[in-house]
Amino acid sequence: MERPANGTAAPVDQDVLIVGAGISGIGMAAHLQQYSPDRSFTLVDRRANLGGTWDLFRYPGIRSDSDMHTLGFVFEPWKHEKAIADGPSILEYLNRIVDERHIREHIRLSQKVVGADWDSGTARWTVTMEDDKGATSTTTARWLYLGAGYYDYDEPFDAQLAGREDFRGQTIHPQFWPKNLDYKGKKIVVIGSGATAVTIVPSMAKDAAHVTMLQRTPTWYAIRPAKDGFANFLRKILPEKLAYKITRFKNVKLQDIVFKKARDKPQKVKDFLTKKVKAALGDRYDAEAFTPPYNPWDQRLCLVPDADLFEAIKADKASVVTDHIERFDATGIQLKSGKHLDADIIVTATGLNLAVAGKIPVRVDGHAVEWHEHFYYKACMFSNVPNFSAVFGYLNASWTLRADIVSEYVCRVLNHMRDTATTVATPALADPSSLEEENVFDFSSGYIQRSLHIMPKSTVALPWRLSQNYVQDRIDMRTGAIDDGVLTFGGARAAVAASAELQAAE
Repeated sequence: MERPANGTAAPVDQDVLIVGAGISGIGMAAHLQQYSPDRSFTLVDRRANLGGTWDLFRYPGIRSDSDMHTLGFVFEPWKHEKAIADGPSILEYLNRIVDERHIREHIRLSQKVVGADWDSGTARWTVTMEDDKGATSTTTARWLYLGAGYYDYDEPFDAQLAGREDFRGQTIHPQFWPKNLDYKGKKIVVIGSGATAVTIVPSMAKDAAHVTMLQRTPTWYAIRPAKDGFANFLRKILPEKLAYKITRFKNVKLQDIVFKKARDKPQKVKDFLTKKVKAALGDRYDAEAFTPPYNPWDQRLCLVPDADLFEAIKADKASVVTDHIERFDATGIQLKSGKHLDADIIVTATGLNLAVAGKIPVRVDGHAVEWHEHFYYKACMFSNVPNFSAVFGYLNASWTLRADIVSEYVCRVLNHMRDTATTVATPALADPSSLEEENVFDFSSGYIQRSLHIMPKSTVALPWRLSQNYVQDRIDMRTGAIDDGVLTFGGARAAVAASAELQAAE
């Protein structure tokens, strides 16, 4: 990138460094090609393959828990018949995109980012990486875009289950699924009742002797067909892109309506969901197992495509037990009720640990960035952190909906910088005490509650808010002024002065 006349920005290896070659990173690369083709970019990923989540998780039945007309990108129609897609199909979708759009040549795999340092004097990031052999290297960029996801790749949540060392069978966490696991004819206990457990249970039940889903607390389940009949019909009579656009709009509106209804009239949504589960299970319905003590969307609704979990229960291949664990023993799990669950394999689908910025140490002019001390700006940048953006998807809708609008917004910022011959963009916040904070993570899910202390702050109003309203966010991100008086623009020298002023204010 050429230096602007009014700045002292040093040359860089690429204009934009994208960390993460999953949905968020690939989406940003495609948006850069479309909206900011003058900007050079590179994607780096710690894994040996692209795909992020969809490459990491290899447990039986791995699938999306959102429809692919909203989990898919705005720019690339989902062409498969099934809207609730399995992991391999999603990987195929991502690989096709990076090949057709010539993004693959911009990807560097097996490169773990271990540090990112912003220097205001040169207006650039220096990023330190480590390959799979332990060798380190550095690269420089004008803008750092984190598409590293939201959870800890290294350490899933440890529920500290007593007696695990006494169990003579095999204990597995879904995040580290062993290759070619043989579970045919075996007794399996899956601990958990969230999306991962509900995926694993019916899939393993096909070959196992029996699968028991052991839950401490029931979950609200939403049953829907894996195939979207409306979408498949439109694809037959309309051009593919138009059919996809209409289906995406329909699904976004339905998600929005259901979420708002759950918040405004929770009992009606409870009654509807319960009626569907009762119809799916018939005389196998157990109110204790399927009546959560919280309202729908206080935690994320759990999707059951084609009622497969309930079909496995009716076929006596699976069952649900609501109880608390006393301890593991040699042959299974002893429950506090006095019951015992025999097991050959125990799957601990007990959840994830959240991670901010991929756990990467980020420093601005030598000062470590403590994310819980900073405020979200426009749901993707952070107070007083220059030339930096990250994606944290929606809790009440598909992750990619946020990734798409964030990518487009960042391109708008980059284009504004080009047009104004500036090299630094910083969401300036001199007085954090002037803002009224609000917890937008008002979900009771364990992985959310456990991580509130590390999350960036949010306020009651835009722009310092991580909103959960995609429909409004899309309008604001696309049409709102870039130079809004909060996002400040300048060159390298200006950045040094701004940094000094902000440190003085702190």
